[in-house]
Amino acid sequence: MSDDEPAIDSDGGLVRLRLDIAYDGTEFAGWAVQSGQRTVAGVLDEALSTVFRTPVRLFAAGRTDAGVHATGQVAHVDVPAGALKHAYPRVRPDGPEFEPLVRRLARFLPADVRVLDIVRAPAGFDARFSALRRHYVYRLSTAPYGVEPLQARYVVAWPRPLDVEAMAAASRDLLGLHDFAAFCRQREGATTIRDLQRLQWVRDGDLVTAYVSADAFCWSMVRSLVGALLAVGEHRREPQWCASLLDAARRSSDFAAAPAHGLTLVGVDYPPDDELEARTRVTRDLRVAE
Repeated sequence: MSDDEPAIDSDGGLVRLRLDIAYDGTEFAGWAVQSGQRTVAGVLDEALSTVFRTPVRLFAAGRTDAGVHATGQVAHVDVPAGALKHAYPRVRPDGPEFEPLVRRLARFLPADVRVLDIVRAPAGFDARFSALRRHYVYRLSTAPYGVEPLQARYVVAWPRPLDVEAMAAASRDLLGLHDFAAFCRQREGATTIRDLQRLQWVRDGDLVTAYVSADAFCWSMVRSLVGALLAVGEHRREPQWCASLLDAARRSSDFAAAPAHGLTLVGVDYPPDDELEARTRVTRDLRVAE
């Protein structure tokens, strides 16, 4: 079974749950389970398996890299219906069904990862393959002192001035459906064609924020886009240079990916419930090799 296939089919007495998740990625080696590494999925799988008293496995909308944070991660898990009764006592029959489970998980999980909400997933829901788009935010500070201590884990201190207008001009040329091979670390057999729907820069005093949305992102794509645009913002490259990279067949070595800790997954969009199955079929055909 590949990492992209659902762990189990959601019939035969199985219940699919949707989980909304937040985490501080600083001390994690990314989302995906890795042998000998502390990962978000590994910590959550362990906690859920303990609560449900049976091995279960989460599947996420986006497998974030080491050091990347999330306030709007979405995942699903398939649980035997009989295991639900082990997970929590129904102490509030008039309240949200899984609120007691959310509270119980808060006691099992470390402080740097939280399950914010749990609901029964609608028919056809797949956290990854049903998604329409993912939204990320990247934050930098050009303040002379760097970053205020309480924000240091989530905002990158940038020591040089940035021409945000030039970065915005370069970003506009990257919008749309393109092959982003120059901005992606390679995976065997995986497509690097993506629909980049938003790449917007906003300056608020010393804080410079990028808002990035696409149907999906390949490995290190957001950080690579930001890294290339920072070269434009420092006037080391012309704005037109970024668009020229779209002709490359492989990851470009002309720029470095931006630091991971400035990046946060802030949201995932899904279609209406009656369109979930169709979306899942289309997306699985496109992404199954990744």
